[in-house]
Amino acid sequence: MSVVRFGVSLEKELLDQLDDLVTKNRFSNRSQAIRQLIADHGALSKWECNNLVVGSITLVYNHHKRELLTLLNEVQHAFHEEVLAAQHFHLGNDHCLEIIAVKGKAVRLTELADRLIALKGIQHGKLTMSRIT
Repeated sequence: MSVVRFGVSLEKELLDQLDDLVTKNRFSNRSQAIRQLIADHGALSKWECNNLVVGSITLVYNHHKRELLTLLNEVQHAFHEEVLAAQHFHLGNDHCLEIIAVKGKAVRLTELADRLIALKGIQHGKLTMSRIT
């Protein structure tokens, strides 16, 4: 893959935001940050177009919540074609982190994540998508 150089004009406030992004994400330079932003936009476009994507659903919950583990399992089984694997972490006596690897059409993965995140007892949930190149 060849690299093409080009100039970009930005307002000072946008340049400051770009530099903050570089610093916070420990990118080696602005070009790396811009590449990541373009890749993220491409993933979002594929997500909106309902293309095949991969991702993860991250959930934090109190495992003492009655019936929650059963419901989490039931929802994942209902989406067995999309769920690749799940990993469970104990965060202490009460809280757990679950990361679910997923692959499928963006709309279907969004539906799965929405159903999981909406379960009573889920304290935080997030769906992250990436395009398949």
